[in-house]
Amino acid sequence: MGEIVLAAKCTHVPTMLMSEQEGPIKGTRQAAIDGHYEIARRAKELGADTVVICDTHWVINAGFHINANHRFHGLFTSNEFPQFIQDLEYDYQGNPELGDAIAQTASDLGAYTLSHHLDSLELEYGSLVPMRFMSREHDMKVVSIAAWCTVHDHQESRIVGEAIRKAVEASDNKVLLVASGSLSHKIWANKDYAANNGTFTISSEFNRQMDLHVLEMWKNGDHATFLKMLPEYANFCCGEGSMHDTAMLYGALGWDTYDKKCEVVTEYFPSSGTGQTNVIFPV
Repeated sequence: MGEIVLAAKCTHVPTMLMSEQEGPIKGTRQAAIDGHYEIARRAKELGADTVVICDTHWVINAGFHINANHRFHGLFTSNEFPQFIQDLEYDYQGNPELGDAIAQTASDLGAYTLSHHLDSLELEYGSLVPMRFMSREHDMKVVSIAAWCTVHDHQESRIVGEAIRKAVEASDNKVLLVASGSLSHKIWANKDYAANNGTFTISSEFNRQMDLHVLEMWKNGDHATFLKMLPEYANFCCGEGSMHDTAMLYGALGWDTYDKKCEVVTEYFPSSGTGQTNVIFPV
């Protein structure tokens, strides 16, 4: 019987890659990188063989979708930020059986989901950035689930999360589950970016205060209250992908029955107007 052995909410800001390159960003995101290393180390200690990533950079408009190819390899350049992420090499093994099982289970539960085995369907950087660093500590198979959901509600994404757990438990896999996305996500307007040192600042004090409050709720295990405010939080604070990655994460962990105290492994930091962190959700 399989199990989710560890879960986490993770940042995937492109400046993590730039932090390892020569230039003005070099070294500035080491704390975020170290957080990914720590999550991967703990997953390794717990025997994880597969990482399932709910990716808020994969946008979908109909149904839910899973990239369950047997292998992911190539060069990636971001359509959004080609000046930040370009010619990024990657090569990871997939877990098509698990991806297919999640899709079938989600569909059976009422959230129509398709699993894809297409060499031309590349991973998005919400998956590639975490794997860039986590794979240095632990070699895991990858399943990527679209979590930038434009016409879906959080209850549907909750079902997808429940399907992740059911499919994992019916398998022989031990899984690290990652919700890849920010907290608040109001990116600086282009005309305001430079004047506000946008790479290292947040665009809204209200958003910052809400993010910090949410982190306290997570650290205290007050997830039931957080879930009551999730739709408004995602809306008013411009949650990345409407925070469907987070809804999937909670769906897999038991929704409002989940009461574990979370551990912040990367202290909250602003990036391009948004609020970022790495947080472990104990299972």
